[in-house]
Amino acid sequence: MSNIRTRFAPSPTGFLHIGSLRTVLFAYLIAKSQGGKLILRIEDTDKKREVKGAVEKLIKILDWVGIKFDEGPGLINDSANDIGDYGPYIQTKRIDIYKKYADKLLATGHAYRCFCSAGRLQKMRAKQEANKMPPRYDRHCRDLSDKEISIKLENNEPFVIRQKHPKKAEVICKDELRGELKFQTGELEDNVLIKSNGIPTYHFAVVVDDHLMEISHVLRGEEWIPSFPKHVLLYKAFGWSMPKFIHMPLTLNKEGGKLSKRQGDVTVESYKDAGYLPEALINFNALMGWSPYSQTSNEQATKDKNIEILSLSDLVEKFKITDMGKSPGVFDVEKFDYFNGYYIRQKSLDEITELCMPFLKKYWQEKGEESVIKNNKPEYIKKAISLEQERLKKLSEIGELTEFFFIDKLEYLVELLIWKKLSNNEIKNNLELVKKLLEKIPEKNWTNDSIEDALVIYLRAKELKLGDYLWPMRVALTGRKASPGPFDVAEALGKKMSLDRIDIAINKL
Repeated sequence: MSNIRTRFAPSPTGFLHIGSLRTVLFAYLIAKSQGGKLILRIEDTDKKREVKGAVEKLIKILDWVGIKFDEGPGLINDSANDIGDYGPYIQTKRIDIYKKYADKLLATGHAYRCFCSAGRLQKMRAKQEANKMPPRYDRHCRDLSDKEISIKLENNEPFVIRQKHPKKAEVICKDELRGELKFQTGELEDNVLIKSNGIPTYHFAVVVDDHLMEISHVLRGEEWIPSFPKHVLLYKAFGWSMPKFIHMPLTLNKEGGKLSKRQGDVTVESYKDAGYLPEALINFNALMGWSPYSQTSNEQATKDKNIEILSLSDLVEKFKITDMGKSPGVFDVEKFDYFNGYYIRQKSLDEITELCMPFLKKYWQEKGEESVIKNNKPEYIKKAISLEQERLKKLSEIGELTEFFFIDKLEYLVELLIWKKLSNNEIKNNLELVKKLLEKIPEKNWTNDSIEDALVIYLRAKELKLGDYLWPMRVALTGRKASPGPFDVAEALGKKMSLDRIDIAINKL
């Protein structure tokens, strides 16, 4: 059995950030590529920021993208009991554990009680800022005598427990992506491990939990690198062996800045609601920080244009930690749309129809015309969707793209009917010929093939330019500059509606 154990340890503070999806995805790939396990641990010690139901939503959205946990809180499988032998997996249920290990640090001299009041700390920081010094704890309580501590405890003075860093030492930390990182302890603050209410800080709980849960690989954002030496010193203080650390590079926008709500969607849920598929989210995010090319020759990569198209199982099969990069991932929406469009095109007609229907219903509901979907036969709706499947980048576009199939009167400028330098009168004559040829097709033979044959064979026999006739026909049927081909649209609309729309276009001219 593999001893590879990775974890995802979110705070229940809301929706799943796209950067967090990258972290849990790579934790999953590291574990599954080596036959290991992925653990879910909930870091809920900050009750002020906790959002009710956030954990359930998080598990639900990760289940949607295909990432499942091997261990974690009972709510993974709607059970009251934890799944796994290393629980509890929720930090607020582990308070007694943290107290036990904090007491050990106090006993060995690697931590101390700090009785400083909030007022004193505030004055201290204000003075440091005035002197343009970095704001950090001045170690006022670091060397209190046993007698002083006893008196304060007898008087029930509140205290926090702080980590006692060496005053002058070098800490060497190893990151699997960056190699050795060196830090000077003189630059570290004696940070709080246990708050005055007995609740641990992230810095303490994460080390205790990772050790007791036998986590082999810790993945987290590179913003945690400054805290890395504090954690290394805690492992050393306890005499514990350390897991391997991987600090994931940031996810940036195309301009090189951090992803933010002001610049667009940043949560996985928002992309789901916009009509992105889980396959695209996984594939796209995996390539922001890892590359399949290192395992493929340049010649083969050139031949295989789809080498970047990888399912979750493909990623598990190909993944190696050594192929991860340390450069920031760039969230290129155009590339994301490419992946999503690709996966949309792979869906069967039944699948894509089922996926599109909620978006189609929502589109017409927002227009106050819910009856549009009810009044059209399922086969007609499915046909409309099928004709736009090739052009869909995201499912939410389906309403606008297929609108012309469901409205009685198209709104478009007469100029759109004009092809190249033809006059209005020439376009009118061309449409009248198209109408005449279409009228000859029997209703029972009204298919895209028969429509194409009736027009193209005649036009070519007369040595007429196809575009002069088919462009205005397409616009007459759709009211759009970009749309499916005119033969497919005419078949879907039916003979009567097609001829009616061509009549309207002729009258416009």
